[in-house]
Amino acid sequence: MSAQTPPKGWRFPNAFTILIVLIIAVAALTWVIPSGQYTRVPSEALGKDVPVAGTYALTPGNPQGFVDVILAPIAGFFDPDSYAANAIDVALFVLIIGGFIGVVTATGAIDAGIRRAMLRLKGREMWMIPILMALFALGGTTYGMAEETLAFYGLLIPVMIAAGYDALVAVAVILLGAGIGVLGSTINAFSTVIASDAAGISFADGLWLRLVILALTWAAAVAWVMRYAARVKADPSRSLVHDLKAANEAHFGAGVSVEAFTGLHQIVLILFAATFAVMIWGVSVGGWWMAQMSGLFLFAAIVIGIVGRLGEPRLVEAFLAGARDLLGVALIIGLARGIVVVMDAGQITDTILHSAEVTVADLPGAAFISMIYVVELGLSFFVPSTSGLAVLSMPILAPLADFAEVPRSLVVTAFATASGWVNLITPTSAVVMGGLAIGRVPYQRWLRFVWPLLLVLTVIVMGALTLATLI
Repeated sequence: MSAQTPPKGWRFPNAFTILIVLIIAVAALTWVIPSGQYTRVPSEALGKDVPVAGTYALTPGNPQGFVDVILAPIAGFFDPDSYAANAIDVALFVLIIGGFIGVVTATGAIDAGIRRAMLRLKGREMWMIPILMALFALGGTTYGMAEETLAFYGLLIPVMIAAGYDALVAVAVILLGAGIGVLGSTINAFSTVIASDAAGISFADGLWLRLVILALTWAAAVAWVMRYAARVKADPSRSLVHDLKAANEAHFGAGVSVEAFTGLHQIVLILFAATFAVMIWGVSVGGWWMAQMSGLFLFAAIVIGIVGRLGEPRLVEAFLAGARDLLGVALIIGLARGIVVVMDAGQITDTILHSAEVTVADLPGAAFISMIYVVELGLSFFVPSTSGLAVLSMPILAPLADFAEVPRSLVVTAFATASGWVNLITPTSAVVMGGLAIGRVPYQRWLRFVWPLLLVLTVIVMGALTLATLI
């Protein structure tokens, strides 16, 4: 059988099928798990209502039926009451990013630039991996870089393919790089800062422990990606996406350009890089979010199209073609958020949290913090929004640390690391499913690639948390 021939028999379902099945499964749980809610009070510091420990009470059930399941993906785009952020702005951002990449690609600058970069990096391509993963981790640990990473896949995947690796290496550099940064959140406002406020402590508490966790998990992730990349370069048939090699090279335009690198190409690439630099500044300093970033990339696409001398018909055609390529990604984002919509509407979110509260109560130090980590792992699958989970769980779980004689900062660190761990793989995350869809990496292949690393990360995190309770 040829490597390009798909195997016969049962095949792992694609992302759309997985998410639809999960929506149905969560809807079914609303018929089994009792409905309940905590009393909530406004928090000026967090700008949201937070649950009050000890106030959980059962409520009349609201099981989700057939119509609710059908409407969940639609509500996933704009439901204002869900703990997950609205998906419509992220989906629109993805479409505009697709159009932006389409315009830049149409100028020929990306292909020509990649070819020149590969000639200059000859023999040193491997160093791109730790450098880029460090930069993405820096974004993740400082300002929670997540949805913003979707803009980088179209740029990095052709580079990695041209360097002799595969699309999975590029996806891993971005997803693991930023994801490890979020896992080891140090001053991330959307993770440790919000969680610390909700726990009633300073975000500086536990900072050194999180720095150690960040360094160790980053080193483990880089070593894992470099090991895989070296194996693929030495023997392309060992790639986990080898059967998609020809299709990916054709899709991402890798290895086909023979165009000389001109001055016009250089100007286009300078504008291209400047756009990302402005985006990073806007998010980290200017308080930007999806609307501003979408406007930036739309404006940049027009400017680059004019500078690249595409003309009005080619510019519009290239933009629409690029957006069309990422339409499936935009739909996946709505589906992923639909899972949380069903759970919240069925009023089982607080019931699951209450079960966690009962589970960890009265445990001694090391056992308590280990169980907090496990509990937050489970909660993160249902609430992929880091800030949403912080507001939901910290007011309930952090005070329990006082009875176990454990610093509340360890509960915050356990939350941050668990949430970051889950958001490397959870199908309820638009960042995970969107990134894999852009990279054309099937979900099951990603799981196959990353699961040994996840075990290593778990050992590192749980070891650090346990040691911290004993010091």
